[in-house]
Amino acid sequence: MSNEVTRRGILYIVSAPSGTGKTTLVERLVGLTPGVEISRSYTSRAPRAGESDGVDYHFVLRERFEQMRDAGEFLEWAEIFGNLYGTSIAETERHLAHGTDVILVIDVQGARKVRNRGVQVTTVFVLPPSFDVLEHRLRGRSKDSDAQIRRRLQVAREEVGAFQEYEYIVVNDDLDGAVARLRAIVCAERSRRDAVRSEAERIVKTFQESGTRSIT
Repeated sequence: MSNEVTRRGILYIVSAPSGTGKTTLVERLVGLTPGVEISRSYTSRAPRAGESDGVDYHFVLRERFEQMRDAGEFLEWAEIFGNLYGTSIAETERHLAHGTDVILVIDVQGARKVRNRGVQVTTVFVLPPSFDVLEHRLRGRSKDSDAQIRRRLQVAREEVGAFQEYEYIVVNDDLDGAVARLRAIVCAERSRRDAVRSEAERIVKTFQESGTRSIT
């Protein structure tokens, strides 16, 4: 019989203003760190060019999303720029129960909903180096109209002060450096006493069981 103990996964929230690079940051982290998955949200919006169902999001009709919402199937949900986004309770729990860490890339209001449910979660807020840098990044993406960019910047002005609600802050001034800092957070959280309690207790038990043996 194996003595291996499967720990419960850790749930993370990563939030940031649109254009800060949070999704790229988390995807890089997942690629470098075994045992971490990014949560695939359900959304009512149509796929963009290059996006795939089940890979980037679970794309569903607005009517289906509202049915899931009304049935209480979401850990959190929010309407962002006219589209609905939500995190599946069942899918998240399945990963955590198998010892996989799960990262929710969600906005400030979604993070508040998760915390209000009393869910144990580690929270990270990603900041751009400055407003000007964020504006430059948004305009450089060339996929939004000027009106959409101005709207995103206005929302960003309202959201950045929410950093005070988060446990960790990562400034995405350099992608490699920001990934390294986020990975350090994950490694530190995995070493917390509560995260490794079962394994630690198993090790301590081997010392207790050795009490009857002579030490040479």
